[in-house]
Amino acid sequence: MPKVPRRPPQLRGRVFRGSTAVSRGLLTRNDLRSSAWRPLFRDVYADAQVTVTHTIRCAAVGRWLVPPDAAIAGRAAAGLYGCAKPIANEPVDVLVPVATRIGPTAGIRVHHGEIDPGDTAVRAGVRVTSPARTCWDLARWLDVIEAVVVIDALLASRQTTVPALREYALSRAGRRGWRSLLRAVDLADAGAESPQESRTRVRLVLAGLPRPETQWVVAEHGRFVARLDLAWPQFKVAVEYDGLWHDDPEQFHRDRQRLNRLLGGDWLVLHVTARRFREDFDGFLAEVRAALRARSRFPR
Repeated sequence: MPKVPRRPPQLRGRVFRGSTAVSRGLLTRNDLRSSAWRPLFRDVYADAQVTVTHTIRCAAVGRWLVPPDAAIAGRAAAGLYGCAKPIANEPVDVLVPVATRIGPTAGIRVHHGEIDPGDTAVRAGVRVTSPARTCWDLARWLDVIEAVVVIDALLASRQTTVPALREYALSRAGRRGWRSLLRAVDLADAGAESPQESRTRVRLVLAGLPRPETQWVVAEHGRFVARLDLAWPQFKVAVEYDGLWHDDPEQFHRDRQRLNRLLGGDWLVLHVTARRFREDFDGFLAEVRAALRARSRFPR
């Protein structure tokens, strides 16, 4: 009969340092290899019955694995602000002052850089980069589309504002990444309601199309008709991103009723699905361009 793993009550439901549990006599090194415990990082374990989230991993990193002058950063910081959804095992980005040395650790991405006063805050008990600093780092570390996805979410949740980000970038003119932040901010829009809406909008704009309005409300005689993901109201052309929620037949039915009313009002609504976005965005772009040209003589 297999041996039942030891599960001291002091460690149930917790994340802990393995070396501390061993020194206190709660577990042995052999006990830590049992199915009762899940390794998160070097010498950091969780009760196997705990659902390990990225937030839990960030807390472990901030508490035990980085110097006190470091901060959780990038997408990890945005996740702690509730503005990104890193998967549980996504590496945790950490910003470390230039003069501070830190060895490599599996599951942690270390970035060295200057940390100015006001560049950090405390979130969920963890030291993180401020919203503005988080946006700056995102603009430096990610391609512009993925940076805008997270910046959109930070703007939508009112963690920061476009003027504040522009001021932050301009106050650091000449330092690496300040122009990247300005470019990302110019493309950002607090109206985006999903990462794919952000990606669709930014790819269209980068392709040279006029910037669309987000969450445009269509009304007739003062009565609500529909709200559109992306719209060029002067041309009555719109783009809708069909996400996974369309797997819900009732929601799909309501959505199509809504769009049928728009078509009756002389709107042209183009749909892009996840597959079309991934496999044939150029074809979709050509359709949007043709629609705008037909409605407005938009140039090639």
